[in-house]
Amino acid sequence: MSVPYETTAYEPAESPESPEEHLARLLGRALNSFELPDDTIRQLDCALAHDSSLHSAHHSAGLHRETYRHTWLLADGSALTLWELVHNTAPGSEPQHEVYVDEEELRAATGRLPLPPDTPDFELPVLVQLSPIPTPRHEYLPDDSADHARRLLRRAENADRPGQDLADLLSTACAHQITQAFGRPCRAGRIRLGYALYEHAFLLRDGREISLWEVEHTATPDGRHMCEVYPSEALAREAMERRAAQVG
Repeated sequence: MSVPYETTAYEPAESPESPEEHLARLLGRALNSFELPDDTIRQLDCALAHDSSLHSAHHSAGLHRETYRHTWLLADGSALTLWELVHNTAPGSEPQHEVYVDEEELRAATGRLPLPPDTPDFELPVLVQLSPIPTPRHEYLPDDSADHARRLLRRAENADRPGQDLADLLSTACAHQITQAFGRPCRAGRIRLGYALYEHAFLLRDGREISLWEVEHTATPDGRHMCEVYPSEALAREAMERRAAQVG
């Protein structure tokens, strides 16, 4: 007979683990983790949040099996679920962990377990509850975003560029988007100084979004190209106004 399984050492859904730590622990204990598709692992590398819950359990004649649902929220707003099967039907009665990417594989694996034939089937609920996370403002592309942030800050020449604290925070970026912002041109006397302003938006692994504003211009005494980086659009535009006034 199936009964709720409460005496388990399984961690609660509100575990403080990061999504990548949770994935690493799940794969580390699963005997068949090497069978998971590489594309699935790559998708989970940039997960923003995760939710885990006990889905069903069965106890009979000293044997038991539990199924767990692990769901990750990805950077593009979609969700990806892995199903974990835990049972003690192997010789020695030690708990065995297996992980599967879809419901059919999970059902097939459960059906192979040497449990009594009256073991009832279970239904998989359609909805999975995730902790609420704000919808990202940008359409991010997963890439080597932490390295992009590092290179952007390294080429900035302004003395008031973002400091090490922000650089450390951006080392956790898992996706980014670059867009050009348009605005009024700077004017130095009768000389009209054009410049390019770019927003570099970064998505962090915890779901936060941080933007850096890059100004490319030639408003320098010798007319050479210069790159400056600021933590806000307002500061970037103010800096360009000051530069234009100095050149004029």
